[in-house]
Amino acid sequence: MLALKTEIEVTLELAARVRTTRLQLGWSQDELARRAGLRPSTYRLFEQTGRIALIRLLRVLSVLDHLRDVDHVCALPDAPRSLDELLVPKRQRGRRVTHA
Repeated sequence: MLALKTEIEVTLELAARVRTTRLQLGWSQDELARRAGLRPSTYRLFEQTGRIALIRLLRVLSVLDHLRDVDHVCALPDAPRSLDELLVPKRQRGRRVTHA
């Protein structure tokens, strides 16, 4: 079953996951903010509300070594997964031309 969540629920869940990761590393909020180049108040607001600018979130994810996870967001279903897939041409059907 597909679990439908509101934007608020998603942002709060993401903030909670980031907080859990931060705590597993043993970092304070101030430490993570410093490493990500953010003001501590900006980071604290993110953990409390889930609100943060995308570029700042990407900095946080980079510091936590989770930037690669963003590749899965809105990924194209037929996107090649390797260089080999790019080099092998896909078979395409031609258009059928009818003469009247």
